[in-house]
Amino acid sequence: MDWKSGTQLPIWLLQLLDELPMIYSCCIFVYCMFESFKAKNTVNYHLIFILMLFSLIVTTVYLKVKEPVFHQVMYGLLVFTLVLRSIYIVTWVYPWLRGLGYTSLGIFLMGFFLWNVDNIFCESLRSFRTKVPPFVGVFTQLHAWWHILTGLGSYLHILFSLYTRTLYLRYRPKVKFLFGIWPVILVEPPKKHL
Repeated sequence: MDWKSGTQLPIWLLQLLDELPMIYSCCIFVYCMFESFKAKNTVNYHLIFILMLFSLIVTTVYLKVKEPVFHQVMYGLLVFTLVLRSIYIVTWVYPWLRGLGYTSLGIFLMGFFLWNVDNIFCESLRSFRTKVPPFVGVFTQLHAWWHILTGLGSYLHILFSLYTRTLYLRYRPKVKFLFGIWPVILVEPPKKHL
């Protein structure tokens, strides 16, 4: 309900609270990946300006056109930028990070793919779920899988970014697994040269 008039808020307005932060957080990812090979305590104001301008333009256009495909294309553009930068890093800079880099990208892109399938076939999937047992229908909740997979892929990509940055700064990062399954980064200080 709109707190002023007592009327219900339009669904698209509530959807903005989900979709626009995807753009903003992905811009932060892009900044981190492009700044991972810079000296400590430096700020790339030019890149910040470009990403903030991009976010402002996407927000303004999306508020005007209210077209989900526009959001999906703009988000896809940011993800594509991250994919290219990550591939560059694991191909030319730190090839031993391919496992972590490609795993994070693969999981994230699988979620991104399922999200798009869900957007295209939403009505058909809903109809299908009414005809199958609930335990089968769970696996066709592609929007839920999108959240799970992109959340996990994003987490792994943060680890990849942290590993890349700390390695560049000559720290000694190591991937460890909590309870044998959940990856974390432990960072040891640089070795002191005597």
